[in-house]
Amino acid sequence: MPVAVRPLPPELVEKAKVELFEDPKKLEDSIQHLKEWIAKQPHLKARTEDQWLAAFLRGTKFSLERAKEKIDLYYSLKTLVPELQTINHRHPKFMEIVKTGVNLFLPKSNNLTDPRVVIFRVAAHTPGQFTMPEIMSVGNTLQKIMYMEDDIFTVNGIVNVMDMKGATMSHFSQMTPLLMKKMVVAGQILVHGKDFEPLYKYVSKDILPLEYGGNGGTIQEITDYWVKKIEEYSEWLDEEEKYGTDESKRPGKPKTSEEMFGVEGSFRQLEVD
Repeated sequence: MPVAVRPLPPELVEKAKVELFEDPKKLEDSIQHLKEWIAKQPHLKARTEDQWLAAFLRGTKFSLERAKEKIDLYYSLKTLVPELQTINHRHPKFMEIVKTGVNLFLPKSNNLTDPRVVIFRVAAHTPGQFTMPEIMSVGNTLQKIMYMEDDIFTVNGIVNVMDMKGATMSHFSQMTPLLMKKMVVAGQILVHGKDFEPLYKYVSKDILPLEYGGNGGTIQEITDYWVKKIEEYSEWLDEEEKYGTDESKRPGKPKTSEEMFGVEGSFRQLEVD
């Protein structure tokens, strides 16, 4: 049975081939291999949609062993890091957070071969209005949707931009070193304050919101886009509740949060641009 994976746009086919070693002829076999492997893991309950597994293969340059490790890590984090799922899409605070634009995943693309861009707007909310784990939960949910439907994201990756404008110490009151370590486990961060000019070297004005001097629509329009997208994925996100790991059933030694992240005292300072 052919895999149900959306064909890549022509501009991404070549990039995926050269940079990710993607071979459409092997895609079906690789996805089937992962499905069979997942079925044999007593501790793991994971999604097995073809499109979902294709995202993990692309994220590991089609190394089956690394894809297995990443899938296992993804669902282990879901179980061992409750900050990633403090609230779900049906929680009253969820849409409130989306509408602030604190996690602003830009839907527009200037070039299909450029990375997707997300702006973390530190001061988009009033201090104390939401907890950092709640904000992380929303960002994590939006990324799940992107795994399923955003080929630019799965092939090119993502650039994280942290907008510090208006931020106060109160905004960082809950951002412990350990929490920061969990936030950046997947990538690097570009940090910008009041001056957006340096940002344009990394991110085209064509995709940035109007409020950042760009032509990519307003923050309101971008948040409206995500509100609609979350509503479209509502039932799919409901299913997410049943996935994760049961560490008591893991062959060998169960994973623990301490093992994965250490203690706060051992946290090393992060280097940022």
